[in-house]
Amino acid sequence: MKKTFYLLTAFCIFLSSCNKNGNKQNETESKEETFCLNEQLKKTTKIVTVSSQPIEEQLTLPGKIDYNENDLVAFRSLLEGIVDQVRFELGDYVTQGQVLATIKSTQIQELYQQKRSQEGQIALLQKQIHTKRELLNDGLLSAPEVLEIEHELANAKIELERINQSLQLYRATGNGSFQILAPKNGYIIQKAISSGQSITAESEPLFSISNLKQVWVMVNIYASSLRYIKTGDAVKVRTIAFPDQIYNGKIDKIYNVFDDDEHVLKARVVLENQNLNLMPGLSADIVINKNTSLRNAFAIPNNAVVFHNNNDYIVTYTDDCHLKSKKVTIISKNEEWTYIEEDLSKNDKVISTNALIIFEQLNL
Repeated sequence: MKKTFYLLTAFCIFLSSCNKNGNKQNETESKEETFCLNEQLKKTTKIVTVSSQPIEEQLTLPGKIDYNENDLVAFRSLLEGIVDQVRFELGDYVTQGQVLATIKSTQIQELYQQKRSQEGQIALLQKQIHTKRELLNDGLLSAPEVLEIEHELANAKIELERINQSLQLYRATGNGSFQILAPKNGYIIQKAISSGQSITAESEPLFSISNLKQVWVMVNIYASSLRYIKTGDAVKVRTIAFPDQIYNGKIDKIYNVFDDDEHVLKARVVLENQNLNLMPGLSADIVINKNTSLRNAFAIPNNAVVFHNNNDYIVTYTDDCHLKSKKVTIISKNEEWTYIEEDLSKNDKVISTNALIIFEQLNL
């Protein structure tokens, strides 16, 4: 009798254990099946429809933002002198005709001395002509003598005009100085002038100006990549300073000479720079499609792929309460798309943003 009682008790415990395990499994399956996107999460979740596309391999080449050389004005002084005053700093915006610096110059002083001397010479010649004409009228002087001195006066006036034009050209002031004016509107992008500095006509450019509305992106092309690149190819440019900002452009020119220092071929991309974020000197990545696709595959946005336990997954979407994690095999990827081996239906949808959060909820 006791033996039978013990057997019945053990059987009941076993059934109870099975029911508990079964309930736990049902609860887990129920949780997976009933997970739904709530309204708050859905507001920040992007759902995209996948499609089969040609596999586009890309090259990412290094480069640098540079000035537009066709817009760059470098200023050199035509005269020697000592810098008296500088009215600008590197990076300042200046307008055409604005006084940028004042230079004290012995050459300007010499021009003023020549001017005063020439003015005195002209005054003397004018008096002589007046006297000689009176003598001519009295018959005491021949006409050629009067014509000769009139010719000297005309030459003296021409020389005075040349001196005045030189003083005007050099923007001379009355104290033996001359002014340097901004030749155009733009930003001071190079500066090699300071107070007290001696300058000559052979000196390096004192400053350079560019409006920076348009810049060049100089691309470094390695020999192994030459076959993939040609003039007119579309490119995407991303700088280190603003990695989330993508600029679209095209290869404008390929320089057909290898750079001796960097051992690369240079190519140029011209970009508009309205917000001035493309600052010359910034390093940049230039992404170019190789256009070598031989097959199609389903393309998934890069941020839709979840890496978990050494495997790649996507989260497929049917409706808010029917989501499923799916393991995928990656064939290739570029800056925008990940191409997978698996076949999907034409109108299948995947979670593009918040994919990791939803994946973790599905696999709790």
